[in-house]
Amino acid sequence: MKRYLALFLLICLTSALAKAQLPQPDTLQTDNGILTIHPIHHATLVLTWNGQNIYVDPTQGAKAFKGIGSPNVIFITHAHGDHMDIKTLKELNTDGVPMVVPQSVAKQLPNEFQDQLVIMKNGDTTGEVGFPVRAIPMYNLPQSPDSYHPKGWGNGYVLTLGGKRVYLSGDTEDIPEMRSLKNIDVAFVCMNLPYTMDVKQAASAVLDFKPRIVYPYHYRGQDIQKFKELVNAKNDKIEVRLRDWYAKIK
Repeated sequence: MKRYLALFLLICLTSALAKAQLPQPDTLQTDNGILTIHPIHHATLVLTWNGQNIYVDPTQGAKAFKGIGSPNVIFITHAHGDHMDIKTLKELNTDGVPMVVPQSVAKQLPNEFQDQLVIMKNGDTTGEVGFPVRAIPMYNLPQSPDSYHPKGWGNGYVLTLGGKRVYLSGDTEDIPEMRSLKNIDVAFVCMNLPYTMDVKQAASAVLDFKPRIVYPYHYRGQDIQKFKELVNAKNDKIEVRLRDWYAKIK
């Protein structure tokens, strides 16, 4: 009996420790409540604000969003499979949910989603989803039609949530449109080769547009600690948040 009791207590302790080690979402106070930031995987994240779950480039299946709640709006930056995952979209409860997408994504989504699409091109703005959104270019340098991400093919986005401006880079290099951004409170900045940029390019761009908080994401194979060092060596007022975007999803 004592043996079984000890085993039971060990299982409970292990379970409690596992729960305690789960990454906690980050929060930020806005003019209209708390913004909660959930890193999910690679380029996938969820922003919860004002009763809305804002899904960004949802991938990894519905299991990746367990405990967060169904989406109220979905943003997709471009049509590569690590950003646009039709299987995940079909697993999620997306009935009537607006999907903000570039035309390149709209052309590839099934007919069942077409009535939900808010199609934006670079430079467009909209308030159709309940808060201000601006589509920002994302592309490779030097520009060429056969690059991984030609200009105009995808969108980054700037969302304004309770007075806080959130930048989602999508897949891009350190383009002038990123460097010239103003008054960004939270930035999600990609970095991986050969598809986007290295940490030196990313750090240089961040030092130009000076977000209050920056998350390196989409960073597989890159040294994000080096990115943090490069940024903070020249501007220690920028808060660089390093999070594990590659934890195994069970």
